[in-house]
Amino acid sequence: QVPLVESGGGLVRTGDSLTLSCTASGRTLSRYHMAWFRQAPGKEREFLTSSNWIGSNVYSVTYAASVKGRFAIARNNAENTLFLEMNSLQVESTAVYYCAASSSRLTEVSYEVDYWGQGTQITVSS
Repeated sequence: QVPLVESGGGLVRTGDSLTLSCTASGRTLSRYHMAWFRQAPGKEREFLTSSNWIGSNVYSVTYAASVKGRFAIARNNAENTLFLEMNSLQVESTAVYYCAASSSRLTEVSYEVDYWGQGTQITVSS
């Protein structure tokens, strides 16, 4: 098991920025393929971005079109933490945000997640 724990969610206003964190205890995340997803009320879980391990400390990053240019994924391997920096949040960004880890590559069109976090709620008010 890789217990993933997200943090940093909350209530913000339209146009605000927020950074989420995802950590794991007892397992090093640096060699996992990692991603962020979100699930809005009444909607399916949506892929946002992934950081796929290529080798050593090299990663390949991809973004969904809906967040490209506004969201950024990053890792701090020394702190065993995955981040999601979000800018220009909109009301439609309201959702539960999840981090995910996998031994397989994670992309928007193909993902087999081994471990999910419990999620953190972000609510954006106008």
